[in-house]
Amino acid sequence: MKILNFGSLNYDYVYSVHHIVEGGETISSSNRETFCGGKGLNQSIALARAGVKVYHAGMVGKDGTLLLNICKENGVDTSNISVIEGESGHTVIQVDRKGQNCIILFGGSNRKITKKHIDKVLSGFEEGDIILLQNEINLLDYIIEQSYEKGMKIILNPSPFDSMLKKCDLSKVSIFLLNEIEGEQISGENNPEKILDEMLNKYPNAKIVLTLGSAGVMYKDKNQECYKEIYKVTAVDTTAAGDTFTGYFICLIDK
Repeated sequence: MKILNFGSLNYDYVYSVHHIVEGGETISSSNRETFCGGKGLNQSIALARAGVKVYHAGMVGKDGTLLLNICKENGVDTSNISVIEGESGHTVIQVDRKGQNCIILFGGSNRKITKKHIDKVLSGFEEGDIILLQNEINLLDYIIEQSYEKGMKIILNPSPFDSMLKKCDLSKVSIFLLNEIEGEQISGENNPEKILDEMLNKYPNAKIVLTLGSAGVMYKDKNQECYKEIYKVTAVDTTAAGDTFTGYFICLIDK
């Protein structure tokens, strides 16, 4: 069984500012840092660090060398990542002195996936293989349809939740990995147990993993339900914590 992650690869440009810029205002930043990110890239690296052979598929622009290199350095297979004209996806992030932030996302190459590219990637995978998806690339509905037709096991992290997800046939998803916010957006419920119940009501053949931050994680399918508390640690930076959980969770179900 092989694991394919068809997802985003971004540059994150993080600016340190005194306060978040207001309309019509020009301010200076005290620092700028560049990080590699995107939910797709984060989850692939988490999978690789957990000890899983993971194939990442997606697109980067001509400026994407660093994104490719960080994947390779972490043991992620990049043979299904295409380099195209134009810019890679990126975010512009302002962080003020209180730690508050605001984010502008530019899809770039992440939004230029083609059906031809999807078909070529999926030709290298077969029934029983796992495909991991998020919602930061285009043609997600087509990827789900084609993966399902091949008999692949579809794992979806429905983030960010937007109107594009409504075009997708989510009944074809094998496992949902979502947090409370995404759970409420899909189910219409805000109580964790009710979220699980409604998700199974909508998608009775799926397995639901609901992360609850410091309150732990819940799991439910049509046969069982369980809960796991967190391991208490001193948090340093929670960026990509959910993506890390996703990678290590999939690693364990692959054993």
